[in-house]
Amino acid sequence: MTTGQGNEALPAQGDDVASAWREIRADGDIQFSPVEMPEAQAEPPPDWLTELVQWLADVFAPIGRFLIYIWPVLMWVLIVAGVLIVAYFLINAYAPGTFGRRGRGARSGNKSEEWVPEETEALALLEEADRLAASGDYDEATHLLLKRSVGQIAEARPDLVEPSSTARELASEPRLPEAARNAFALIAAPVERSLFALRKLSQDDWQAARAAYADFALAQKALGS
Repeated sequence: MTTGQGNEALPAQGDDVASAWREIRADGDIQFSPVEMPEAQAEPPPDWLTELVQWLADVFAPIGRFLIYIWPVLMWVLIVAGVLIVAYFLINAYAPGTFGRRGRGARSGNKSEEWVPEETEALALLEEADRLAASGDYDEATHLLLKRSVGQIAEARPDLVEPSSTARELASEPRLPEAARNAFALIAAPVERSLFALRKLSQDDWQAARAAYADFALAQKALGS
């Protein structure tokens, strides 16, 4: 039968495969055993590098031993310094002006000098702001009063205004005259609402800020008249 003939052919085919495998294994040109790779030999560092490392070790070894010796004390010094630094930034974040300007004010006795802007500057500022308000831009008109007021303070008292100064800090600056602080606070409040609360200012907001600036800046003129 055909099936029988196929089964009889299997052993012959198996013998051929085994014979071919033996021939391949007997071929010396084919590598079958694992190849052992020689270990890479690291090149020694140059003499100058070895001498430099040794010199650094000799120099810093006493410092290292000293730091280890004083570490119990040094550890507490570093902890206290870290706490003070964190406290400084927290106080400046939640109570701005505690250090720096207010400290200088305390050393100077917190004496505020009477000061008003030049009359011509004040009148020119009011005229420019009035033009903006007349066009209905009350936000920009009030903001202009605030920016120019800061500039006038910085010109007259450069020790009071720093790049990080905020309107709220200047409004509470003890070295400014009380009249100046009150006027600045009344001008700064609507500007803060406009910028941070995104609330458009009304004509009443503008008039209140303008009156605050005019009453302060032109006080001497009013008294003279």
